[in-house]
Amino acid sequence: MDFRDVLPPRARRAVNHVAAGASGPPLDPDARITLNFHPDRLSAGVPILDAPARDGAYHSQFVTGTSDGGLTAHPGGDRRRRESRIFGGAHDDADPAERPVYGALNFRRRTVGAAPRFGSSHLRLTGPALTRATFCYPDSAAEPTDFGVASAMPLVALAEADERDALDDCIEGHAHGGVLLDRDVEALVLDASYRGTPETAARRLSLPSHGTPVTGSRSRNCAATPTTAARGRPTSVPGSPGAA
Repeated sequence: MDFRDVLPPRARRAVNHVAAGASGPPLDPDARITLNFHPDRLSAGVPILDAPARDGAYHSQFVTGTSDGGLTAHPGGDRRRRESRIFGGAHDDADPAERPVYGALNFRRRTVGAAPRFGSSHLRLTGPALTRATFCYPDSAAEPTDFGVASAMPLVALAEADERDALDDCIEGHAHGGVLLDRDVEALVLDASYRGTPETAARRLSLPSHGTPVTGSRSRNCAATPTTAARGRPTSVPGSPGAA
């Protein structure tokens, strides 16, 4: 099923705009998007995992006002300008919650996720989330001209042929139509060096269909790839089945 069919109108226009300019082989369905983050950061004065635990959703910086990258989601800001160009103006007057959530495609299957520059912990999205996503290489801050979707993905070959530092070696992904924990997230991988508050908040992120913490993987394991970007070793929250 092409999940673009169930997207809200603006999100569907954005994905279709990118798809119209993309060509290449389909994306490996076993690939995953990860949303990397620093679990000890605060959002609106509270731990960053508290908001998804409360709302059941992971939001973009247009909603949270926080970012592990550039904080430019404001009128006239670079994030707004880039999104207007990439998505053909589909989100120009959209409500903040309608805008895509940024992550990266973990085509190298790293246990620390696809974009450790933005945090050594991550949410791993489900396979169906790929069909509601758009991608660019390099990331949008570099004003890319190469784009992809799940059905037409030229970017993996470009990234594999490139020689970038491990922190910059990622294909940016945009999850459209929202990121709901019970629908779109198959695992939370938490850096083992974080204990206390982040770990406590992580236990509150539950999957209603399983009644287990989000850190319990629902599908597959990632192959380990050493990287200097990780602050510690990814782990599951104690009391849950394994993580990555």
